[in-house]
Amino acid sequence: MGYLLRTGQAALWLASTLATHTAFASNLENLHEHPVWLTLGHYHENRFGSGYTSQADDPEFFLSSSGKTSPEAELAATLEAIQQPGEGDDHARCRFPARDAWLREQLDLPDDPVTCPAYEDWADTLNTEKVTLVFAASYLNSPSSMFGHTFLRLDPPQDDNETDLLLANTISYAADAAEHDSELLFAYRGIFGGYPGITSIKPYYEMIRLYNDIEHRDLWEYTLNLSQAEVDTMLAHTWEIQDKNFDYYFFDENCAYRLLALIDVARPGTELLEEVSTHAIPSDTVRWVRDKDLVESIHYRPSAATAVSHNLESLPDEHQTIAAAIANGYVKLDDPEVLNLPPGEKARLLDATYDYVRYQSEADNWPREFAAPLSHQLLVTRSRIDNAEPIPPVPEPTVRDDQGHDTFRLSLSSGQLAHNEFTELTIRPAYHDIVDPPEGYRTGAQLQFLRLDARLYHDNDELQVEQITGVEIRSLSPRNQFFSPTSWQVGFGGRRTDTGTKRVLAPYLEGGAGGSWSLGDNSQLFAMATADLEIDDDIRRGYDFAPGADLGALHQSPRFSLLGGVKTKAWIVSSQHRQDQLYLKANYHIGREFSLFTEFTREDHFDRYQSTWQAGIHAYF
Repeated sequence: MGYLLRTGQAALWLASTLATHTAFASNLENLHEHPVWLTLGHYHENRFGSGYTSQADDPEFFLSSSGKTSPEAELAATLEAIQQPGEGDDHARCRFPARDAWLREQLDLPDDPVTCPAYEDWADTLNTEKVTLVFAASYLNSPSSMFGHTFLRLDPPQDDNETDLLLANTISYAADAAEHDSELLFAYRGIFGGYPGITSIKPYYEMIRLYNDIEHRDLWEYTLNLSQAEVDTMLAHTWEIQDKNFDYYFFDENCAYRLLALIDVARPGTELLEEVSTHAIPSDTVRWVRDKDLVESIHYRPSAATAVSHNLESLPDEHQTIAAAIANGYVKLDDPEVLNLPPGEKARLLDATYDYVRYQSEADNWPREFAAPLSHQLLVTRSRIDNAEPIPPVPEPTVRDDQGHDTFRLSLSSGQLAHNEFTELTIRPAYHDIVDPPEGYRTGAQLQFLRLDARLYHDNDELQVEQITGVEIRSLSPRNQFFSPTSWQVGFGGRRTDTGTKRVLAPYLEGGAGGSWSLGDNSQLFAMATADLEIDDDIRRGYDFAPGADLGALHQSPRFSLLGGVKTKAWIVSSQHRQDQLYLKANYHIGREFSLFTEFTREDHFDRYQSTWQAGIHAYF
């Protein structure tokens, strides 16, 4: 590349410039350490030692051969390149318009016009007046979407025209994964940086189709209060990083992290990236954007599944039964229970049933030869009813995802294991326990990563790791006459297990699947078949396996959460015995910052009974 400079060449060019232009030199001094320049280059201070390293991993992003580790060399290379004669798409001013504009402003360089056909056509096509941060709610059935997803919508000038927004473009950052990779391989590579991350531009209607319709995820749209100049700067930098590789990591350098960098570029001084410590969870990043007073307005877009569920639940119980019977072919539209309904009630029944049939034909692939004729009959029958009140729209949730509890949790408790007292400290970087404050999170959902439980036993002052949770996921989705989702759970890590003679820390893998059923508002029953695998040298054969069952009840409310039930396992490889447990967990929520909690278990293991209890406090950060 013609603009590449070695570090020595960069130093010589800077020295020459400093010697001939005193005023220019005074502005140039330490400019390579300016926060805006570091943000434009995605530079971060090295954790060990001095200096900086850019998170960009694509050589095409740099004009200096040492640009990845030297913001000074990259600044010198950029300054020389943008002052070279010429124009066209390959010129540095066209490849790096955000760098060019900022440097010319800082150094008062002449802003001679330059023709950049590709960039100008691209910016004209995007035609952006406003930028909206879109948050897609969590989706537990995909490892890449467990924490939710964020992207930017580029809003054109409009007069409250929804069609314009559907046709708007979006900026999205995601892992560039192979289509044939399994979900487990995707999760592994995403955690340990096995994929490059790519910034891409897609129409908003495609994103709605993916997140809103296919993955059944509600969308929250946060329109930012950026000025037109700030919007233009964001687009200029997007052009610079478009199709450039950045290593992708689930926990920090993810979709949300890259978008924070774009907002930092657009409005210098926001320092959103400074909020990131160990992880950048999308819902947390939305909070940071909100707390920086960057949000102008908020709009809720319910998913197709949310809308259909709302329409069905708006019917009286007896009408819901009729709707399910119609949809499954047990009741015809000319049967008395339909014909005898008052016109208004009949219209709402037909509307809700039609929406359900159309949803099932797409989401669950109901046979077209069944769904299409039934949909047509529902529409024809509905068209004969005039002046009926439509079903009310889906109400906006009272608590948004960004208004739920913070995801980092620190817990301190005291307890007793078989009359042996202990103090326990728990650190959990992410994300949500099923008995944490539920507002802003999926009902019946749990997702915990990298949780550490450490105990100090008082009788001998021994400090032990009680459990290390690599990942723990639970999804309890109640079944009803319309939907029959599978409730499931999976987890792995290391935990204390009783071998009969001592308690050892053993790696484990556990899972389960079953169903759950609503008991009314905020409560449900669940039943799961489970399987556990433990591996350790202290186990007689080095490992043990146990099929089992978990039966319980869950209550979630803004003030109080309760989880209780019974578990049974039959270890069948090494120890060949049964393990039964009664368990109860209760949390009293003090706002969304703290919870008081207590836990109790009574266990029959190796033909001896043993109780464990503890009580303490959770703090959310």
